[in-house]
Amino acid sequence: MSNDPSDGSRRDPAWHPPTGPAPEQYPGYPPPSGAAPDQPFRPPGQQDPGVAGPGPGGSGQNSWGQSWGGGYGPDAAAPNPQAPQGWGSLPPQAYAAPPKPGVIPLRPLGLGEILDGAFQACRRNPLATFGTAILFQTIVALVTVLMSAGVLSSLDQLAMGTVSPDQLGGTVASVVSFASVVTIISGGALLILQGVLVIPVARAVLNQKTGFAQLWKLSARRILPLLGLGLMLTLAVVVGLGLFVLIAIGLAAALEDASLFIIIPLIFAVFAVLTWFSIKLVLAPAALMLEGTGPMASARRSWVLTGRNWWRTFGIVLLTSLMVSIITSVVAAPISFIVTALFSFSDAPAAGSADALDSLPVLFLTQVISAFFAAIGYAFQSGVTSLLYIDLRIRREGFDVVLLAETERAAGQGGPGYRPGPLEGLR
Repeated sequence: MSNDPSDGSRRDPAWHPPTGPAPEQYPGYPPPSGAAPDQPFRPPGQQDPGVAGPGPGGSGQNSWGQSWGGGYGPDAAAPNPQAPQGWGSLPPQAYAAPPKPGVIPLRPLGLGEILDGAFQACRRNPLATFGTAILFQTIVALVTVLMSAGVLSSLDQLAMGTVSPDQLGGTVASVVSFASVVTIISGGALLILQGVLVIPVARAVLNQKTGFAQLWKLSARRILPLLGLGLMLTLAVVVGLGLFVLIAIGLAAALEDASLFIIIPLIFAVFAVLTWFSIKLVLAPAALMLEGTGPMASARRSWVLTGRNWWRTFGIVLLTSLMVSIITSVVAAPISFIVTALFSFSDAPAAGSADALDSLPVLFLTQVISAFFAAIGYAFQSGVTSLLYIDLRIRREGFDVVLLAETERAAGQGGPGYRPGPLEGLR
């Protein structure tokens, strides 16, 4: 037995401090000042069993403040298998990336991932996406040109200067009918396009390819409900605008010129309300196609999914629309101008006093060119809307778990007849 002058206590020279249990079990030997709370007590000069001593390969530094048992980190050596593995040791944590079976990772998406995923989905399924969009836009362009013939004939009569009141009324009716029919056909084509393109995008998320005929085979049963949704939304807009017109007429009759101070702000208010409703219902076609619901249930579904995410949804939809409009205009406008100029020069010697009907071939070609580039943009925009629907379900409902299960099911049952859905998920 010897006397230790540091604290005046008598200790056995063979005694060694514990290395495994927590130091708080030995209140007589607290860790020195500055030591990490998870370090077992070791007197000065004694090193951690996991750290080499002086000499070749050893640092000679003590282990105060270091990870117990050798530590974990980019600069840490391999753990000593003889070091104690009890109290104070933590297993190394490794980052596991989320699964990405298809065009997007199965987790909440960022803006760049949504845009890239939409492009990749269209690129992997060109006939189902771009081909369908070009077909729809070509039909719209053909109907527009055919109906333009009657309108242009009426305009030729107006240009002659001898028009009766009945002919003027007929011309106005032709123009109104033309605008109404083209608007309805264009809106219906865009609605169907946005709905059916959800299927190839959803299959691309599950790493499944989709052909043109396969797309229509999988979506055929949902076309009528999709048209019903379009009819319901159209009636809602018509009723809302009709109420606004009646209110404006009443204000004009009651206040005369002063009514402009009320009607003009009302116009901006109606535009804001229509924008708000359109964003709240923008996901209804995707919900209808993938969840197998009816028009009303799909509208409610879109309303719920965009809750607390309206501004984000609005920003992504607006940005995508601006991108598509700018790119389409920049590419299509010069080509249309060149085609118009070529036809004008080639027909100039024989044209003389050509009437408006002579411009139909030029109108048809320019419409086809514009429709082609617009179709590519609409396909990409539909892909963005579809991925936005999937992203919001992942954020609100943990839909990534459902998609992972669908991926495993598609791996065993995938093929031309596999349809992703109804993906009702965790409602």
